[in-house]
Parts: sequence; C-alpha cells; structure tokens
Amino acid sequence: SQDEKEKLTWNDRIPGYAANFGLILFMIMLTFSAVFGVIVYRITTAAALSFSTNETTRSNVRVTVTATAVIINLVVILILDEIYGAVAKWLTEIEVPKTEKNFEERLILKAFLLKFVNSYAPIFYVAFFKGRFVGRPGHYVYVFDGYRMEECAPGGCLMELCIQLSIIMLGKQLIQNNLFEIGIPKLKKLVRKLKDERTEPKEMKNNQAKDPQQWDLDYTLEPFTGLTPEYMEMIIQFGFVTLFVASFPLAPLFALLNNIIEVRLDAKKFVTEVRRPDTVRAKDIGIWYNILSGIGKFSVIINAFVIAVTSDFIPRLMYQYAYSQNGTMHGFINHTLSYFNVSHLKAGTQPENSLFAQDVLFCRFKDYREPPWSQNQYEFSKQYWAVLSARLAFVILFQNLVMFLSVLVDWMIPDIPKDISEQIKKEKSVLVDFFLKEEHEKLKLIESFIARDKEKHKNGTKGERIRAASFCQFDRSQKGSCASFSSQHTEV
Repeated sequence: SQDEKEKLTWNDRIPGYAANFGLILFMIMLTFSAVFGVIVYRITTAAALSFSTNETTRSNVRVTVTATAVIINLVVILILDEIYGAVAKWLTEIEVPKTEKNFEERLILKAFLLKFVNSYAPIFYVAFFKGRFVGRPGHYVYVFDGYRMEECAPGGCLMELCIQLSIIMLGKQLIQNNLFEIGIPKLKKLVRKLKDERTEPKEMKNNQAKDPQQWDLDYTLEPFTGLTPEYMEMIIQFGFVTLFVASFPLAPLFALLNNIIEVRLDAKKFVTEVRRPDTVRAKDIGIWYNILSGIGKFSVIINAFVIAVTSDFIPRLMYQYAYSQNGTMHGFINHTLSYFNVSHLKAGTQPENSLFAQDVLFCRFKDYREPPWSQNQYEFSKQYWAVLSARLAFVILFQNLVMFLSVLVDWMIPDIPKDISEQIKKEKSVLVDFFLKEEHEKLKLIESFIARDKEKHKNGTKGERIRAASFCQFDRSQKGSCASFSSQHTEV
C-alpha cells in the first residue's frame, strides 16, 4: 500500500545516522583544532615578545599573551556557537524523527554537545593540560621543532584559569546573551520591513493611509522560534557557574546580575520584537532536567580535580603534615624545587649570557624529581608519587562526601513541601471517596433496574402460564366434544 511505501526503514535511516556521527565528530575536532591554534599563537607570540628590545614588553609577556589569547578564544566561541546551532538543526532534519518531541530532544542533545565542547574546551585545557607536558630541563617538549610548550606561571595555572573563565563567561553573557538577543530581532525586523516595502509598495501606501491594525503591527515582528535558545543560555551559564566555581568563586554573583538584566531584556524582546508565541501545555521541562542533573554531578568531579590537581592545596597539606619539621609552611617552595646540572643541557640550548658573576653548576626547577647525583637521576621521586596518591584520594573522598551530602539534603528537603503533599493526599482521598460514592450509587441504580426487570419477567411468565392453561382447557373441551360427537355417530 501507499503507507508501507512511505514508511522509512533502517536502511533509509542509516545514511542519516552515519552523517550525524561523522559531522559531529568533525565539529568536535574543529573545536580542538581552534584551541590548538590558539595554543600555537600563545607559544609563538610569547617567543616573539621575549626577544623585544622594550623592557616593558618583555616584563609583561605573560599578561599580554594571556589577555589576547582569551579574547581570540571568546571570538572563536561566539562564531562557532552560531554555526553549531544551524548544523545541529540540519543534522536533526536529515534523521527524520518520528514525532515532534523526538525531533526537539535530538536537536537539544546535538546542540548541547557541540556548544558544551566549544564553550569549555579552552577552559579545560588551561585547567588540566597546560604545563603538564612541558618536559624538564635538558629534555623539553618542542612544537614544530623550535618552540617549547607553554608552562604555567610560577604560582600555578589557577589564576590564569580564573582570568580565562571570567572573560569568556562575562563576554559570552554580555555579547551573545544580551546584545544578540536584542540586536538580531531588530535587524531581522528591519530587513523584513524593507523587503515588504520593495515587494508590495502599493499595498503599503494604502495601508499607511489607514490606521494600522494590531495584526498588521504583529506581522512585522519576528516569528517566535521556541524556548530552546533561552534554555541553552541558562544551561551553558549553569555550567560556567558550577564546573569551575572553585577557581572563580564570583561566578554565581555575575550570573545573578546577568539574569536580573536578562529578565527585563527578554520581557522587552517578547513584547516588542517577537510575535506572540502559541501556548503549549507541557508536563515538565523535558530533557533539560536530565542535562542539568548530569552537569551537576559532573561538576562535583571537575571541582575535585581543580582543587586537587590545578591548585597547590594538596602539596601544601602534604608538606605541612608529612615533610615539615615544625608543622609550618616554612621551606615549602624549596621542597617543590628539584636540582638540575647545567652541564646536562643539550648543545645549542644553553643560555647565552648569565646574570650571575660566577659560573652556575646547578639550577632549580619546579617538579618532584631525583637530583643529578642520584642513581635514578631526573626520574620522579617518592614525593611525587606520594602527592599523586594524596590527590587521587582527595578526589575520591571529595566526590563521595558531596554526593552523600546532596542525597542527605535531598532527603531532608523534599521537592514538595510537607503541607502541600498532605493537601494533595487529602484532595486525592476526597476524589477517591467521591468516585466510590458515585460508583456505589450507580451500582444501586443498576441493582434496582435488575430487580424491576426480574419482577416484570416473573409477572410476564405468570400471565403467559394462565393464558396457556386457559388455552389448553379450551383445546381439551373442543377435543372432548368432537370425540363425543364421533362416538355418537359411530354408535348410530
């Protein structure tokens, strides 16, 4: 039949699924390529500024490179966000979902995955990868055979992570969430108005002579595209607030201020710039709840690693309680530095000039490694493995403790208050009693009808029996008369 011909099979859907998988993987690799491009920019710019003849430029190399790289990251994120939104919609359309709900859920998942990777990839790099693969003196890791991998500041990458997170979060909220929300609908409205004036100039002149009706004014507004962009903004903001709150504690405050401003901007947009949306009844927020729950659980793990790996919290505790002689932090910096024999530097990598008057035999670098006079020189020391074990133990303890506290708070503070839940139970019991009473009355009514039918049936059977008996008597009398008549006739 025609319906069977139009029904899509797995063979029809496999090309769409394959295209989705391939393009999503390509977009993720594109994001990583953009991050790697910014890393190369940081390395080359830092090397170029280090050779500057200006003393001020050389002293501010790290600040200049960090600030410009973060701005480049922000611009790339804003551009790729718009591209990923359009790509996610197109990928969902070629899948041909069966229902509108499936279409919306798949679109949300694709857009969230792409925008999540795009927004947080530079921050994850600074938090967990920068400065981890630089090597050591005499055995550095080079990019393009001439540039060393970038290192963290002497105090660690936590401050740079805070700067990067604050600039990306505030810039994304200010530009994308506020300026774009007001500017783009106004621009589309202007383009639509100019297009209508060119295509229908006569009708526009006739309409201008009359007072414009409200539906004419509403027609010039931008069509409502749904709440998915609004939810996506809040989800990405929730990720900025929760995932790296340990490195940027002011993130919730800035998010609150942004939301206060955005409430008024959204109100203005929905009233003056967008057509009135069609009301649709929904049971809950749908798949957004699962995404929020997943980000909340993932943020516990990320913050645990930020505290344990990115910051010096664990090394300081280990030194104070395990290695310090008097239980203080005196000597902590010296404890974190390792020795290196400058004669082990490779040819061509030695410093050309030195600020010291005498020859330098040993230098110090930040790492837990064996000294050059040890049998296992420059290998990781016992302190390194002890600190690493303490970091992993802290991650496990922190995660389990936070999960336990979240379950405890969830049990102590239910989703529905106790008085409201009791009121709901009372309403349900009243409804049940009402329905039972109605069913009982219906049952009584049915029983009364059945009893009446039985009485009518009994009365009807009695009347039929009386009529049948009278008919039988009449029949017998007729037969008797005939018999007597025949007997009399035969006897004659």
